[in-house]
Amino acid sequence: MANILAVDDNLELCKLIRTTLERDGHRVETRQAGRDLTEALCRWADCILLDVMMPGEDGFAVCRRIRSLTEAPILFLSARTDEAAVLEGLGIGADDFLSKPFRVAELRARVAAHLRRQSRTPAHRMVRSGVAFDLTARSAAVEGKALPLTRSEYAICEYLALHAGQTFTKEQIYEAVFGIDGTADDTAVTQHIKNIRAKLRAAGVPEPEKLLNTVWGVGYRWKSED
Repeated sequence: MANILAVDDNLELCKLIRTTLERDGHRVETRQAGRDLTEALCRWADCILLDVMMPGEDGFAVCRRIRSLTEAPILFLSARTDEAAVLEGLGIGADDFLSKPFRVAELRARVAAHLRRQSRTPAHRMVRSGVAFDLTARSAAVEGKALPLTRSEYAICEYLALHAGQTFTKEQIYEAVFGIDGTADDTAVTQHIKNIRAKLRAAGVPEPEKLLNTVWGVGYRWKSED
């Protein structure tokens, strides 16, 4: 059971989300505008579903405002499916992007996958190419300096680093990280990889493209330790 916060100006959609997720045993709060989100409500939520195209403060603005208040995964719900919207949403700290209209089964699967990933507690550490991973705290650091990765960025890094030297398609990465079919989420994985490389570079990694390598026509791999 988890606390789910859904924000959408469509009242009927909010009712559908509430009914669907309450059947899975979750506690669900809905709001019709970003201005209704208090700090306490954001901290209460274990997962946040956020519409993009809302009157007044849109979903992107809301995400920027609340991202520092909560570590909960943020999933955008939007009729916008253009690449620019997806890139912007993931770039400001969202964890996923679900296009409207969506199937109820897909919504349930996405929420369950993010909650499952959030609750994992592996009990060991590893170091790959100078990046230290704390698999219990789900954090990474370079030379003792924490990398400010989002949950999704960390999960991708962890997965690839655990399988250093192996190449994975974007679909395989998405499915491994989120636990569901990722055939429509190539753009999301690409943007997460771009963000990860930028943060590695800012942390002093000289050539992050060689550490987190693009295998053209196939996908991505973490540099082998050999």
